[in-house]
Amino acid sequence: MNILFVVSQQQDWPFDIPGVTVIPAQTYLMDPAYGDTNTTTKVFNLCNTYRYQSQGYYVSLLAEARGHQPLPNAQAMKDLQSDSLVQDISEKLGDLIDCSFSRVSDDFADLNIYFGHDADQHHQHLSEQLFKLLRTPVLHARFERANEHWHLCSIYPGSVRDIPLHHQPCAMQAAIDYLKEQKIRSNASPSKQASLAILYDPQRKELPSNPEALRKFLEAAELLGMHAELITPKDARRVTGFDALFIRDTTNVDHYTYQLSRQAADAGMVVIDDPESILRCTNKIYLNELLTRHHIPTPKTLVVHKGNVDQIVSTLGLPCILKQPDGAFSSGVLKIESEQELLVKVNELLKESELVLAQEYLPTDFDWRIGVLDQRPLFVCKYYMAPGHWQIIKHEHQRMSEGKTEALSVGEVPDDVVKIAVQAANLMGDGFYGVDLKQVGVQNYVIEINDNPNVDAGNEDAVLSDALYREVMGVFRKRIEERKGSVAP
Repeated sequence: MNILFVVSQQQDWPFDIPGVTVIPAQTYLMDPAYGDTNTTTKVFNLCNTYRYQSQGYYVSLLAEARGHQPLPNAQAMKDLQSDSLVQDISEKLGDLIDCSFSRVSDDFADLNIYFGHDADQHHQHLSEQLFKLLRTPVLHARFERANEHWHLCSIYPGSVRDIPLHHQPCAMQAAIDYLKEQKIRSNASPSKQASLAILYDPQRKELPSNPEALRKFLEAAELLGMHAELITPKDARRVTGFDALFIRDTTNVDHYTYQLSRQAADAGMVVIDDPESILRCTNKIYLNELLTRHHIPTPKTLVVHKGNVDQIVSTLGLPCILKQPDGAFSSGVLKIESEQELLVKVNELLKESELVLAQEYLPTDFDWRIGVLDQRPLFVCKYYMAPGHWQIIKHEHQRMSEGKTEALSVGEVPDDVVKIAVQAANLMGDGFYGVDLKQVGVQNYVIEINDNPNVDAGNEDAVLSDALYREVMGVFRKRIEERKGSVAP
């Protein structure tokens, strides 16, 4: 097993632990040697920040894409950025906070936690629980007494470069102890109510399903003996009252959809899109790493950072494509015609994200869209480019226009297109995915994997009709029954 401690700068972790390799984040992200997955690798992300789209964020995200085991993982990093973090942690700790500080005379207390160890050794059990909840190597927490009870005021990840000298022996020993123990926490809880929530946002213009399609999902669920209900963001508190959640809103990790997906998954519900799929599919850097690792054909690609901008033109030529890592509905994807335009646009994108994707430009009349559900092909469409545009969706002056959609049966599509699409989708999980491919001559290239593919009445369902909706609802019913331990009739 390889054990990597990934740091922002080499000198940030000055300790020598047998069996541990310390490397800078830039090396882990860019050196092809660390994409090798022939051996089991654990990645301890000790970067100075886990901010969304920071270098530290990408270390854990790409570690997951490479089949490595990161700590913290991308979900834990998102939890640390949550506005409700203090409330969520407090609820999970319950009376443990009061019990831990019952003999403390001061009204404030600070914990410095290294790999689950309290640096001062006074509140070890509480420190272990905080580490199990957040799975983060360095944590700092502040508690205060108010109205005769202790409360968590703040909790945030610390930087290893800021560990004070008198804590360094504790931090090193805590890391050694953790490497020996490797305890894993699991807290799944079964759902009891056999019902399905279909989440959508009626205020949003760009949705994965139009009103008629949503109605057909409800009818299909009823036909299969399930109660289904449309819910909106205002109904977020009701989500865990259902047995399953089907998200029909555009997802993103910095969005309420991801938070509700996490909440539903933590409650033991059946969820599509599950939080892992949202994390994986909504970041193009992750997708590129994963597809490359598994030899899925993609356009010629360069992961761009501030140090290799000058390599874009020589590697890809012009025109080329720049992609914001988390764009959706064709937004955040730019066609670059000149070197001057390239410098302006890439610097704008690098202000928002440490890494940006650049790809060769492959002009085609249409993109294939293969809908994959439960690791099997469900539907196939041709998405034609918007009139006078190089993408299927054209955004202009706050208006959006689309090319036509042509549905086909799976049997009408070249076998290689379907095979590659299913292989790519199955790398994401066993949910519901839309795989976009371009066909250039006899070669097929995966462009994108969407975690919440469009299902619009009159478009994607033109071949299967109502059977498409029954297939989707059938997967929910099967999984609900499996969670309950019952057998489908």
